[in-house]
Amino acid sequence: MSSDPQTEFKIRVVVATRESERDFFEQTATGRSLTLYSSECLQARVFPKNKVGLSKVYNIAIREAVKEPALLVFAHDDLHILDYYWVDQLAISLRQFQLVGLAGNKRRVPGQSGWAFLDDKCTCDDPENFSGMVGHGTSFPPENLSFFGLPRQEVKLLDGLLLACHSKTLIDSDIRFDEHFDFHHYDIDLCRQAEMKGLKMGTCPLSVIHESAGNFGTAPWIASYRKYIGKWGS
Repeated sequence: MSSDPQTEFKIRVVVATRESERDFFEQTATGRSLTLYSSECLQARVFPKNKVGLSKVYNIAIREAVKEPALLVFAHDDLHILDYYWVDQLAISLRQFQLVGLAGNKRRVPGQSGWAFLDDKCTCDDPENFSGMVGHGTSFPPENLSFFGLPRQEVKLLDGLLLACHSKTLIDSDIRFDEHFDFHHYDIDLCRQAEMKGLKMGTCPLSVIHESAGNFGTAPWIASYRKYIGKWGS
């Protein structure tokens, strides 16, 4: 792991999974990736056999961090982490921004249903507004790469497949995940809160492969979008 003294703090990866804790480390992409890295500063906060919304388990990790501060990395369990220096990359990005992710949108407009979408029909925004890159597939090399735009740019909305922030930032700003959003829109809702509190958000150049393409446009997703619009009005 990093020898940079500025990254000598606890890095706590927070992951909810349907698998048992043992199967998480042996079978999931994120779990298998984490087992490759041996460091006293790296911790995995796993919520095994999870059936509740991501916002609830993420908030538990934030509450725990009141007594045990850390760089919190909220991640899906299907991420192949390919970058040997991923901790350094996150630490560097968090010197420039206060909340970082892997892909995002540099603008926010009324009616957005996701960081990349303009409406409930999943109409894609103009790519010139995007930042970041994500690989897709189940192994290396990925089946395809989604190059959204140059990284380390300031954005208004971030994709929730991976979000990183120092716990102190969230606690001092009184920001928590809204538990009305379980598996959809928790990410852009968090970004709206961060924007209101004046936090700077941006993308981090981190090499990963994401196994899931997402469940956009499904009935639960549409219901969640309506809750999101109901909360924020636009």
